[in-house]
Order: sequence, then structure tokens, then C-alpha cells
Amino acid sequence: MKKQKTDNSRLKRFMGLGVFLLVGGVCLLLPLQGAMGQQAKEKGGFALKVPFGLDDPAGYIPADNPLTADKIELGRLLFFDKRLSKDNSIACASCHMPGVAFTDGQQVSSGIRRQQGGRSAPASINRLYSKAQFWDGRAATLEEQSIGPFANPVEHGFADHDEMIAKMKKIEGYRKLFKKVFGTDITIGGVGKAIASFQRTILSGNSPADRFDMGGDEKALSPAAQRGLVLFREKARCTKCHSGFNSTDEKFHNLGIGWDTNTVDLGRYMVTKDPQEIGAFKTPTLREISRTAPYMHDGRFGTLEEVVNFYDQGGIKNPHQDNLIVPLKLTDQEKHDLVEFLHALNGEGWQHIASPAEFPK
Repeated sequence: MKKQKTDNSRLKRFMGLGVFLLVGGVCLLLPLQGAMGQQAKEKGGFALKVPFGLDDPAGYIPADNPLTADKIELGRLLFFDKRLSKDNSIACASCHMPGVAFTDGQQVSSGIRRQQGGRSAPASINRLYSKAQFWDGRAATLEEQSIGPFANPVEHGFADHDEMIAKMKKIEGYRKLFKKVFGTDITIGGVGKAIASFQRTILSGNSPADRFDMGGDEKALSPAAQRGLVLFREKARCTKCHSGFNSTDEKFHNLGIGWDTNTVDLGRYMVTKDPQEIGAFKTPTLREISRTAPYMHDGRFGTLEEVVNFYDQGGIKNPHQDNLIVPLKLTDQEKHDLVEFLHALNGEGWQHIASPAEFPK
């Protein structure tokens, strides 16, 4: 009985520390949100529903692209419309499907004519809070990321954005919508702003982990998941990279992926040409992680158990491996508990999003 009280006291201490860590040290300034989250009202009258556990979005939405209901709906249409590809076969939603938490469940994604890219599709969850976009961070903004794939020969297949815009201008319904939303004809800048606005509504919060850690609901996590939370912060060293309310440091790390097969993707280095970033990739959010397999930028792991084993062995050694990656020496029970906690990072806020019933003509 004494041991149980000690364990509970220890967890409560970590709960308090966890709030401090998970919200970047401003926990005392955050109002306690209701179970279903807060309403964040943007210029133009749109109220973004923010699930419990997430940061205030006000500081993440660019001043030159405020959220409006009409712009978000236009972005949703563009996101799901396969006509925004060279052969009418691929939409943004082809690789970011609502049914699998806005991933595609594939090791690497396929574009037009079933061509395969070299990387797994990152989840679109909580892109509102993300800084540099893509695995290698080559897009500085979500607006820039939203239009990148259209001019990729493997993905949407247009030679350039001008070719796509010329095709879109043949759809009178889109010309009317762009006039209504932006006061202009169709532009690639407008496409980027609309899709980015829609993506900022794809949110995940109010997870069992949020309710336990920030809401004080001690029944929100199973005993195994509670042990996993302590491991996540201590022995397993997960918060070295998966920190903050969105479980990512927004930085780039070399884990050694590819160095075991001589198929090294240089990753961030191709953007910055910094030798220290050879083979480095962005830390993804862990929200909805159990729903967004496969894992790693090359999609090599199909289960969270495989991911935990990979980190437990210290990744794959190489001359550029991040010094944060070290062998963990977890027991089988600890690995199980850690996976249980990762499952508790599944939340809500995105499940209502669906493909439009019809598209502009």
C-alpha cells in the first residue's frame, strides 16, 4: 500500500513537471480548457475549434492569411479535387486520407501513373503548429508546402504552376470562388493560401494523455500507460526530441535510417548544404501516432513495437548520427508500457472532415 502511494505521488510530481514541459514553460498562463476545447476566433468571423491540450493558434496563423469559412471551404475543395493533377488521378487527399488520420498507410507514396516517391507521406495532423514543412523542411510555410507537390513530376505531375492554373481557369466554378474569397482570378498564391487554411483546421487534441497530464484526470490513462509516460520522459528519452504540446521539437535529427542499406537519403542537407545535417529529418508529431503507420521517412517500420526496438538499440550508427540517440536498455515490460502510452496520444478534432459531395464545374 505504501508503494502504491509512493508511485501515485511520483506520477503527480511528473504530471506537474509534464505540464511545464509540454507547454514550453507557460503553463501558469494557460486557462483550463473544457473537455471539447476552446473557440479561437480569427479575423473574418471564423471560430476555429481547438481541442483541449493544444496551444492558442493565434500566434501560428500568418497575418496575411487569416482564417475565414469561405477560404477554408475552398481549400477543402482543392485538397480533395483530383483535377488538380496532370491526369485527374491524384489529389492532396490521395496521400493524406481522412480515414487513416491524413496519411496513406503506404511505405512510400504514389503519384500519377502510380509512380513512387522516396518518402512516406507525413500526417497532416496539427500542421497549424508546424514551422518548416516536409520531412526535410524545404518549405518555410504551410502555404508554400501546399503548392509544392503540384509541380512535382512524380506527384501531381504538372510541368509548373502556370500549367496547373491554366487548367483550373477552365473550371468556371473555381473562378467564381476565387473571386469571392480573394477578389481575384485563380492564382497559385491563392491556391496555397486556401489549402493551407484548410490544413490548419486538421487538429488533434483532447487525447487521454492530455486529460491525464493537463486535465488532472488520473483515470484517463491505464496503469501501463502511466508507467509509459514516466518512461517517455525519463529512461526512454523521448522528450529529447518529442517535446512540447505537439510532441515535436520542430528540429532535424539523424537517426541512421538508410545507413544500414546503403540507400541514404541526405534529407535536410539537400536544403541547407550543412554537413552537420546530412541524413537529418524533421521530428514528426506523435499525436495520432498509432493511427499513422508506417513509420520513419522511408516507411520501414509497420508497428510501434518496431520503432521502440529501433530506438532501444540506439538507432543505426553512422558518422553523422545525432548524439541524442543512444542505446536505452529497456526491458520487455518497459517497451510494452511505452507503446501503451503512445496509443494514448490519439485524440479528436479531425474525424469530422470528409471529402466534398461535389466539386465546382
